[in-house]
Amino acid sequence: MEEAEFERIKRRYHQYLKLEKSYSDNTVDAYERDLMKFVNFIRADKIDPLNVELKDFHRFSSAMHEVGVCATSLYRILMGVRNFYKFLVMVCELDNDPTELLEMPQKPQHLPDVLTVDEVDSIEAVIDLSSPEGQRNKAIIETLFSCGLRVSELCNLRMSELYLDEGFIRVTGKGSKQRLVPISQKAIKELQLYFTERCHVDIKPGYEDFVFVSKVRKKNLSRIMVFHMVKVLVELAGIHKEVSPHTFRHSFATSLLEGGANLRAIQAMLGHESISTTEMYMHIDTTHLREEILTHHPRYVNSAGR
Repeated sequence: MEEAEFERIKRRYHQYLKLEKSYSDNTVDAYERDLMKFVNFIRADKIDPLNVELKDFHRFSSAMHEVGVCATSLYRILMGVRNFYKFLVMVCELDNDPTELLEMPQKPQHLPDVLTVDEVDSIEAVIDLSSPEGQRNKAIIETLFSCGLRVSELCNLRMSELYLDEGFIRVTGKGSKQRLVPISQKAIKELQLYFTERCHVDIKPGYEDFVFVSKVRKKNLSRIMVFHMVKVLVELAGIHKEVSPHTFRHSFATSLLEGGANLRAIQAMLGHESISTTEMYMHIDTTHLREEILTHHPRYVNSAGR
């Protein structure tokens, strides 16, 4: 379908929501944003929005689940997408509704916790910067939230993988697959402050290239050490949520998605195995990823506004 043709259909759908359904401006905007999440997802695979199959909706649902979208939000998004395709049938743009057999997710009793920007700031605020590990820990929290890293990726991050002048870090994820991840100016600042202290650590031979090291063990941090550090800081900050290092990764993805970032870009940023194929990277380059982060993640948006 040509872009002009799709825009014509979108305008017609907009009028339908606004005039015939009498939805508010905010509701119409929400419907259209949710629709474009799906459209952008299938377009990355060069699939025509008018030529979709049930499996495409299933792949989309799985992808949304991977980036941490809760069942309640996913239900809302899929309902919006389904509404669009019912509209297409109603106005004779399609003969059959491809969402007719689509099963909707059920709302779980317990949803995963997400941290707000203010809560991340409050966690950083309780860090004692006069302690030997203070600045290191602040850099860890900021890197987790700004880059969406797995805790294992953080612990194994190398100095030689930092391209701070360019605003990127190279991350080695599952299956030794590497990806470039944008890093915010705030995270860069905290890392640079940490590096002035790191140079005084007597690091064991063979561990000199690791970014985050222990002054006691004199080598890179373990996953358990980061888990414990996060637990202590969350308690000190008085946050009553189930928070682990993975919570920062989940909060990173949720902030981007709620801000309107492209789902494919979020998946690539997180390094999910299901999309880390050569074919996927033909659709998303690092320049586009950086634009998505700069536009939609609060740490980047805030730094750009200062």
